[in-house]
Amino acid sequence: MADKLVELLVGLDGDGERLDAFLGASPELPSRSACARLIEDGVVTINLTAATSKSERVMLGDRVQVTLHVEDDAGGPLRPNPDIPLDIRFEDDRLIVLSKQAGLVCHPSPGHLDDTLANALVAHCGYEHLGMLQGEERPGIVHRLDMDTSGLMLAAKDDEMQKALQDLIRMRVLDRRYVTLVHGYVAPDEGTITTGIARSTRDRLRMMVSDDPLSREAITTFRTLERFEAGRRDEGYSLLECHLYTGRTHQIRVHMRHIAHPCVGDQLYGRGHYQDNLCLARQFLHSWHVAFDHPATGEHISLGDHLPDELHDALVSLEDRSMGRTEVGKEICPQLMA
Repeated sequence: MADKLVELLVGLDGDGERLDAFLGASPELPSRSACARLIEDGVVTINLTAATSKSERVMLGDRVQVTLHVEDDAGGPLRPNPDIPLDIRFEDDRLIVLSKQAGLVCHPSPGHLDDTLANALVAHCGYEHLGMLQGEERPGIVHRLDMDTSGLMLAAKDDEMQKALQDLIRMRVLDRRYVTLVHGYVAPDEGTITTGIARSTRDRLRMMVSDDPLSREAITTFRTLERFEAGRRDEGYSLLECHLYTGRTHQIRVHMRHIAHPCVGDQLYGRGHYQDNLCLARQFLHSWHVAFDHPATGEHISLGDHLPDELHDALVSLEDRSMGRTEVGKEICPQLMA
């Protein structure tokens, strides 16, 4: 264990701000809640005087110092963040299956340096117990979920397992199923969407369906679970289960837009008006089921995950408009709503 001294000077932007908020905004320091504990631990000073309260206000020109205890054997560039809860559904000495909460980024990116799933995995496992095939800033990551997509995903504890799980995805034998609520009446009970997907030439944050030879093949199958009749302000909704055969960026969201049934709440590919999205602030997309044979033990692992509260409540609000569940919906919906 070694000590690292972080020195911050309060500028115009920080003048009058709460101490914990001021510290939490620094890329050199952990989350706001972790900074509050640092204040309680007595390792924060303002103008060389120990800070006593997280709600203390800093003023222009104040010099704030924080003494961090850093693990000598951290083994990589990411700061472990034990404050991020991990909802682990299966774990052994080779892999983890967890349910990621909406709003959590999988690995560091601009604006997200130490508040990612990767930081939480480092805190939980240590660098020496995570696969590094994706690089030191993506320890353990096998596949990603978008920040505002929730649900089940896998992490690997060593390089061999990371490669084995990625091979299962490439061979299309790792069964990943998502549930999404989309705008409009989806008539078929099941279907397959096969397109190329490439990055948009107009907006680098978006992906698009493309027939460019350099685009990547994307295959999504879907099954309709339940349909909801149109209201005065909308054309109705359909609840779908989507099965990924490929793992392209934003694949389900792009494919739903392509068939003119965008995901409810999708601010990037859907309809932006809050009321039109059942008051959801994020896309209705949840990784609800994974199934695979454990590459090391051969054990068949099959896990399901019910809907988080905000998605559950959105569906409940449509109960009176239900046009009935399909046969597969009668099987799956009770598991989602448990």
